[in-house]
Amino acid sequence: MPEPSPTSPRRRSRLLRLGAAVVVLCAVAGYLVVQYLTGGAGAPGCKVVSGKDDGATYTFTPEQAVNAATIAAVGTNRDLPERAVTIALATALQESGLRNLDHGDRDSLGLFQQRPSQGWGTERQIMDPTYAAGIFYEHLVKVHDYTELPLTVAAQRVQRSGYPEAYAKHEPDAALLAAALTGQSAATLTCTGRPGADATAGPDAVRAALVRDFGRGAFQETGAEVGAKGRPAPSPSVSAEADGHAVSVPVPAGDGRRGVRERGWQLAHWAVANASALHIRRVTYAGREWSAGNTDSAWRESGRDTDTDTAASGPAGTDTGTVRIVTAQ
Repeated sequence: MPEPSPTSPRRRSRLLRLGAAVVVLCAVAGYLVVQYLTGGAGAPGCKVVSGKDDGATYTFTPEQAVNAATIAAVGTNRDLPERAVTIALATALQESGLRNLDHGDRDSLGLFQQRPSQGWGTERQIMDPTYAAGIFYEHLVKVHDYTELPLTVAAQRVQRSGYPEAYAKHEPDAALLAAALTGQSAATLTCTGRPGADATAGPDAVRAALVRDFGRGAFQETGAEVGAKGRPAPSPSVSAEADGHAVSVPVPAGDGRRGVRERGWQLAHWAVANASALHIRRVTYAGREWSAGNTDSAWRESGRDTDTDTAASGPAGTDTGTVRIVTAQ
């Protein structure tokens, strides 16, 4: 009986090509399934664009977005100008990349790489982004004429860094973020909004995060006041939705530094920045709507006719408007 002949080189080549084609097809199919299920690219992300039509953009991660929104909220809650928020954001971009690091040079920690041994607070305090931002601003406002100084000079007088010129390169990105997160630029911050593994959901999580970032005086059932302006801040109301719950957040009345519309867009952008962390599906304000899961996650016309979604058109305090946040649960 003759021995079986070995597989010919030509046949082996065909089998290899067939196997490679199967692998490629499986990879493409897997990619398309991910796109279908998530509504976009595999990794969630955020983007801020300039409100000046100059083409400037900055892309960043949901983690960075949450931290940036916290830094901005703490600054505006102290009634500080947009310039202060820009300085703080540029500093955090340089020191930690807007990540809440549990390590650093010597005993440096957190968003601003503050050192417990240098009197910035305990390790636990510094690892709290709200505290870290607050203590940074406390030092910043003690710098004489800080709003008139070059950003790198103002930041260095707070941080005492070994690389004093390093902050300057982050100023353009920090300025874009500050304009959006203080509400000066409308509908300029978007995120994909897909929740991460540690995402929390529901109106209670949104309320807790609002209090965390804007302070315990904001949005309380007791009618507590926002800032030092003596105007009442109603508590957010919750209503059931087919796909979750809608948290209606009354926009605090405007003051000398920020009007109602700016405060409203700050809250709306804050909600988008926290979308992945809080499993937020939709945000509506001033006739515009952002929805999670779209490929571009752009702000679009909301199509709502109710005046609860629009900013006040009359004198400050007569109709503060509402930011509507729809959560997954």
